[in-house]
Amino acid sequence: MPASTNQESEKTRLQAFLAHCGVASRRASEQIILDGRVTVNGAVVTELGTKVGQEDKVCVDGKPVHLENRKCYVLLNKPAGFVCSASDEKGRQVAADLLRDSYKERLYNVGRLDMYSKGMILFTNDGDFAAKLSHPSSQIEKEYIVETSQDVPEDFPARFEKGIRVENTFYKCVRCRILKPRKVSITLIEGKNREIRTVLESQGIGTRSLVRVRIGNVNLDDLRPGEHRDLTPAEVKGLLELAVSR
Repeated sequence: MPASTNQESEKTRLQAFLAHCGVASRRASEQIILDGRVTVNGAVVTELGTKVGQEDKVCVDGKPVHLENRKCYVLLNKPAGFVCSASDEKGRQVAADLLRDSYKERLYNVGRLDMYSKGMILFTNDGDFAAKLSHPSSQIEKEYIVETSQDVPEDFPARFEKGIRVENTFYKCVRCRILKPRKVSITLIEGKNREIRTVLESQGIGTRSLVRVRIGNVNLDDLRPGEHRDLTPAEVKGLLELAVSR
């Protein structure tokens, strides 16, 4: 087979290449390309179908990016006040900054927590891992412990499990349990933006604290706010199995 054909077969789509370099998830990398922030061999590329190989010089915002040999899978206990994004134009603290002293790899978050929520957020530089966990079909459970400013009505769990409509948007949890009059456990699969806060507010209940304590088979356990740890191989394998078993 001609050498050029071999080289062509080793090329990958630009957005996948960026994800494997740890720039961002594949979906976020697509937007970075469309925004004109990527050059290949000195030329700006905005075509998502572009293919590149290791011999090509790829830059994002003028800085070269390279494939990373080590795949990282990190669990961070995000404190309140940190945003889940690569950077923030408003100058707010970014959750990824809490990992920079421990990892030389470029890590990005899988999923999000809003600025005021706390708890589990996963980071990786493995684009395939991020894509599988983020895909709507993955149906991976996420459990939250919520402390409220008012007592939660006894019938609220059953109603939330059945589904509650708020301003033409339908919200439905997988499970809801009252732990104390002002403390509930809520498990979601496909969490909409600020879903728990929105549903509670619709019932006249304020949210004092919201902590994500579980993602699939991985638990927060005794990890303190601001601390992080690597996922175990078993945890990574378990998450991938959950993502493809639905």
